[in-house]
Amino acid sequence: MVPPEEHSPVRPGHRDTVGAARRRRNRVLGVAAALVVTVGTASAGYAAFAGPDGRPPLAAMPRVHGGAVDFRVAGGTITVDTATLRLTGHARGGATVPVSDAAADDLGKPGEVEVDGSRASWSYPSKRLRVTAAAERGRLRMTVRAQEDGTLAWPVTGKDDAKHASLQIPRGEGLSVPATDRFWNSPEAGLAGTEADLATGSLTLPLWGYTTGGHGVSYLVPESVGTSLAFASTGGKLNATAKHEFSQREKTLDYTVTFSLTSASPVAPAADYHRWLREHGESRTLKQKIAQNPEIRKLLGAQHAYLWGGARDTKAIQRLREQGNTRLWLGYDADGKPMNEQAVATAKRQGYVVGPYDTYANGQDPRTADTPVAKWPGTVHPDHCVRTWKGEIKTGFGNRGCYLSSEAFARTEPTKHYLAEHTRELTKNGANSVFLDVDAAGELFSDFSTDHPMTKKQDRANRLHRMRTLADKNRLVLGSESAVSWSAPVLAFNHGSQTPVNDRLWPFQKDKAWGTWYPAGAPGVFFKPVELPAALAKSMYDPTYRVPMYQTALHDSLISTERWEMPYDKFPAQKTNRALLSVLYNTPLNFVLGDENLDTTGREMARLQRYFAPLHQVAGTERLTDFRHLTKDHLVQRSVFGDGVLTVTANFGSKAYAGLPAGCVDAELKGDAKPRRLCPANG
Repeated sequence: MVPPEEHSPVRPGHRDTVGAARRRRNRVLGVAAALVVTVGTASAGYAAFAGPDGRPPLAAMPRVHGGAVDFRVAGGTITVDTATLRLTGHARGGATVPVSDAAADDLGKPGEVEVDGSRASWSYPSKRLRVTAAAERGRLRMTVRAQEDGTLAWPVTGKDDAKHASLQIPRGEGLSVPATDRFWNSPEAGLAGTEADLATGSLTLPLWGYTTGGHGVSYLVPESVGTSLAFASTGGKLNATAKHEFSQREKTLDYTVTFSLTSASPVAPAADYHRWLREHGESRTLKQKIAQNPEIRKLLGAQHAYLWGGARDTKAIQRLREQGNTRLWLGYDADGKPMNEQAVATAKRQGYVVGPYDTYANGQDPRTADTPVAKWPGTVHPDHCVRTWKGEIKTGFGNRGCYLSSEAFARTEPTKHYLAEHTRELTKNGANSVFLDVDAAGELFSDFSTDHPMTKKQDRANRLHRMRTLADKNRLVLGSESAVSWSAPVLAFNHGSQTPVNDRLWPFQKDKAWGTWYPAGAPGVFFKPVELPAALAKSMYDPTYRVPMYQTALHDSLISTERWEMPYDKFPAQKTNRALLSVLYNTPLNFVLGDENLDTTGREMARLQRYFAPLHQVAGTERLTDFRHLTKDHLVQRSVFGDGVLTVTANFGSKAYAGLPAGCVDAELKGDAKPRRLCPANG
C-alpha cells in the first residue's frame, strides 16, 4: 500500500528531564509503530523526529559501537558499517533487512566517528572522502563529500541476499522485477549489463527500491546529476549498483542518498519520493497549474492524438466532435504543414487543446535542414552548437547537424530573442499548446565552448527556465518527452513516461518492419501496425512486472501518456493490456489520425474517451494513494486515487476474478451504485 501523505506530528512536552525525554521517546515510537501496522508502510511513521527546542530527541541521536553507527529511522533502525559502507536495517519486530552491500570500491581504513547532535561523520583519508549521516524525517540521509575528482560505486542493492527479493526500477512507468527471474537476468530483457542515468530519460525518477521478506527499502538521490544506476546479473541474481562521479567542474563533489525502511509494496519508494517532494517544497500540483492557466483543465478527460494529412483540416476536426470525442489534445508534426488558423480555432471552440511539436535541441545549416524546427536565423548554427572537451561540435540526433547549447541560447536571448521568435512563429495560428521534444528527457550536456561553457546542472536549469517561460509567461499548455521528475513542476503533460523502454526498441524502430517515413500524410513509422518481438513485448508490456511508480510519485502533478511514435494502434497484440493500464493508472491513451483511419480510429477513440473522461475529470488531479496485486500471479491489480474518489480493478489474466471477466476493468467513482466496466476487446 501507499502511505498517507501526512499525519499530525507528535510534539513532546516542554519538560526537559531525562525521565520526560524517555517518556516522550516511548510515545513517539509507539505512535510510529501503530502507524506502521495501520498503513502497512514503515515510512509512514516519520513524523516526530525533532524536538521543540531544536535539539534531536534521544531516538534520533546516532549510537556508535565499535566501527558501526546505528540510526533510528521510521520503522526501525539502520546500522552503518563504517569500514565498508554496508548498511543493515533492523525492522520493528526483529526482521533484518539488507539495505546496501559493501561499497564496490576499496575505501581504505575509516577515520574515527564523530557525533554532533543528530549527525555522525567520519572520513576515508586514502580516498579523500568524508561521510556525514543523520536521521532526517524518518529517513537515513548520507552525504559523501569528495575533495577531488573520482568515482564511488555505492550503494549496492541485492548482491548478497536475493533469494526472494525484487528490484523496483523507474524505467518508464515502473517495473518490479524478481531478482532471480530468468528472463530479467537474460540479455533479451535489456536490463542486466546496462547502466541508466538518474537525471535523464533512461530512468524517470531519481530512485529505486528493493523488497525482501515482507520488507522494503527506498533509495532516493535528491540531486541526480552525476549519478547512474548499473544493473548486473551475478550468479543468476539481478542486482543494482549506484555509481557517482565526483567532478569539480560539474559541481558534483557532494553525493547524497536517502534510505527509508518501507513495506514490501512495489510503489513504496515512489510514495516516499512524493512525500520528499512535498517536504522540500518541490511539488507543484496540477490543481496549482490549472489555477494559473485554466486551459490546462481541458486536458482532464482528454485522449491525445497526433494528426497527419487531411486530419489537420477543419472538417476533420469537426468530424472528431461528431464522433463523440468531447475532449482531446491534438498535436501535429513539424513537417512544414501546420494546422491553419481556422482548424485551430475550430478545435479550441470544441474544447480541445491543440499545438505543434517543437524542439530546441537540433540545429542544422538552414540551406540543407531536413525539418523547419532545425532552421535557426543568422549563425545560430554553428555558433550555438555544444562543444566536446576536444573542442569538436557534438553531432545532433540521427547524425544531423548539432545539439544546440541551452547556455548559448540563455546568453543571446535577452538581445536576439531567438527562442521567443521561434515560439511566436510556431503558435501564430492560435495554438494553445506546445509539445517540446527532448527538453524534459534528453541528455544533459557539458558544453566546453569558450563562448558559452556549461555544466550539466546549468543545462538542466536553463531547460527548466525556458520551459517555465512557455508555460507561465506564454500561458501555453506545455508537454515534453518522457518528463524526468525534475521537469514535472513546469509541465502539464508528457508523452513517454508510461513506456518502460527496453533499449533494444531503438534498433527495431530502424527496421523496415517498423515502418518508413512515407507516405507524407501517413508515415508507416506511426501508422503501420507491428508485432513486437516476444522479448520486447515482455519487457515493456507484461503486466506481471509493470507497477505505477511514476503515477504514485507524480500523478497529481502532470498527465502522462506513452511515446508519440507508439500510438494505441501500433501494437495490436498489446491493445487490451494498454487500455487496461490506461484506466488502472488513470492516464490517457495516445493515438495517431490520418485520412484513412479518421473514421475507424476516431470512433474507437471516442468510445474509449467516453469511458475514460468522467474517471479522469474526477481523479486526474488526485494522488495515486494505493496500489496492490490481488492475485499471486499479479494479473489482477487494483489502484485507488485520492481518498477513494476512484477505485479501479483490472484483470489482465485469462480467467474471471470475483465476477470481473478476463481482459476487463472495473472503475468505481465514489458514490457510484455499481462499477463502470470496460472490456476493450469487445468493442
